[in-house]
Amino acid sequence: MKTNKISIFYWISTGIFALLMLMDSIGGITHEATGVAIIKHLGYPEYVLTIFGIAKLLGAIAVLQPKFQTIREWAYAGIAINFIGAFCSRLAVGDPAGELIAPIVALLIMFVPYYAWKRYEAAKGTARLAVI
Repeated sequence: MKTNKISIFYWISTGIFALLMLMDSIGGITHEATGVAIIKHLGYPEYVLTIFGIAKLLGAIAVLQPKFQTIREWAYAGIAINFIGAFCSRLAVGDPAGELIAPIVALLIMFVPYYAWKRYEAAKGTARLAVI
């Protein structure tokens, strides 16, 4: 792929993913009814919705910012841990297989902008070498 196409794919996939994380964070921070029901079903106290919501908001911001690569990498790691934790929590309470799929799908969706970011960074590095 050319650098321009990779750049477009990267920014579109990252923007969509960050928007999804932002919407999820708002639901957590505002203690949306469905989120409260799920958290209680999993056995967690309701206040963790605020903690998770703020963490997802910060993660969305970190994924969008272009300057601090390590912070972005840590944000992706934290988001991945969140999805893996959701899967394990649902598994622990004995939820049916249909309920276990959503966190795994979310994790797979997260890998699209992550992969695009790595391709984008590699393409930028290659483009710089070609100019030199």
